[in-house]
Amino acid sequence: MTATTELVSVRLDVWLWAARFYKTRALAKQAIEGGKVEVQGQGAKASRLLKVGEQLKVRRGEDHFEVEVLGLSERRGSAPVAQALYAESEVSRETRLRLAAERRAANAGYRAPASKPDKRARRLIQALGDLDAL
Repeated sequence: MTATTELVSVRLDVWLWAARFYKTRALAKQAIEGGKVEVQGQGAKASRLLKVGEQLKVRRGEDHFEVEVLGLSERRGSAPVAQALYAESEVSRETRLRLAAERRAANAGYRAPASKPDKRARRLIQALGDLDAL
């Protein structure tokens, strides 16, 4: 593609990769085939041609994105360039951030030990275990 040629449509898996939703095209294709990406409320194939103005729902791990396509690209650029390709709805953004904060809060109480217990700590743990047996 030359710089003067304006893209009218681009493959869905290529766009998801260029917009940095997935690290590789292969991961984007797997997500599409797994039903984690919807275009205009319907499932799609990786080879579907995506156009400006279409609505996407993307599930990536525990995050759910509802975005509108603002631009097309076949090349993966920097993060600011990728973020200019889409606009996330306010409802989607607020929900995603709220759920992420809840997940962080749920994990904040437990801290895994930095290393396995030493001899003294093992004896203390064993002593506590013996108290429970009474």
